Amino acid sequence: MNRQDDLAAEGVPEEEFHPGIAERMPRKTAAGGALVRDRGGRILFLEPTYKPTLDIPGGIVEYDESPYEACCREVREEIGLDLEIGRLLVVDWVPAHGPWSDSLAFVFDGGVLDHQTITLDPTEARTHHFLTLDEAAPRLRPSMTRRLALAQQSLTTGIPAYSDFGRPTVLE
Repeated sequence: MNRQDDLAAEGVPEEEFHPGIAERMPRKTAAGGALVRDRGGRILFLEPTYKPTLDIPGGIVEYDESPYEACCREVREEIGLDLEIGRLLVVDWVPAHGPWSDSLAFVFDGGVLDHQTITLDPTEARTHHFLTLDEAAPRLRPSMTRRLALAQQSLTTGIPAYSDFGRPTVLE
């Protein structure tokens, strides 16, 4: 089945009993990123053109796009590779901060690069590096360091993690 068939199977959308309520509901931003590694286990980091910290390939989810689809699209756009994006590693809630609303950050397994050639989109990234998390940490926001540590842990355990601002939360 495709998404249109799934939506049709859901039936008629629920009616708004209080007109305009859907427009007044809070909106969250979501992002999908890929934990891509080299054969030595180092993580692929990009130096974005639009912010001072390192980041992994990925980006903001567009209207009516899933976090997984956004991850695949952004990886293709940013590094020029159509990678097979794997399983979910982390869902991290990020609180509102400054001008930014709260958001959900999804990290997926981007796999291991062998000899593929990375072709950066110059509007997105200046350069790229393969670094250990410890090497990259001074150039990452603390929450991103925590989030990626959880992603690495998930690779090992096979269990996806949920966190609040990169801090593990126990779900019962």
